[in-house]
Amino acid sequence: MLYVANVDEASMHTGNKFSEQLTEAVKDENSQVIVMNNNIEAQIAEMEDPADRQLFMEEYQMKEPALNRLIRSTYKLLNLYTYFTAGVQEVRAWTIHQGWKAPQAASVIHTDFEKGFIKAEVISYEDFIQYGSEAACRENGRLRIEGKEYVVKDGDVMHFRFNV
Repeated sequence: MLYVANVDEASMHTGNKFSEQLTEAVKDENSQVIVMNNNIEAQIAEMEDPADRQLFMEEYQMKEPALNRLIRSTYKLLNLYTYFTAGVQEVRAWTIHQGWKAPQAASVIHTDFEKGFIKAEVISYEDFIQYGSEAACRENGRLRIEGKEYVVKDGDVMHFRFNV
């Protein structure tokens, strides 16, 4: 269960007596409590310019929108992971269940990918960010070839090889 406590602006970082009571009441559940101010979150979401958004969050001493914490908590509670595919035209994020093997993860893109799965080329997200591209990761030995038994990790950058 995920509980969201919408608190006043003064309590958005620390919570208030009501959010503390909620946290105490559900402490023995497999749940999480997110404390946020929905008015401020709505204002952040409406801003188109990233610089304006960043300046606004700095004024409120926020490192990130609470919506990000809400999404991460939801994924954690539902045992979901995200993996990425990166191509010339686009980069996509795909949601899978924790513990899925590479062919299952490939099926999210298209069922033929699972049926004809041969291998997956895998780069960790951290390596992809550090080296900046698939080519640079390959040149530095950070691209791995994984088979049908590979369990996908959160943040993997994957390229599937298949034949149908």
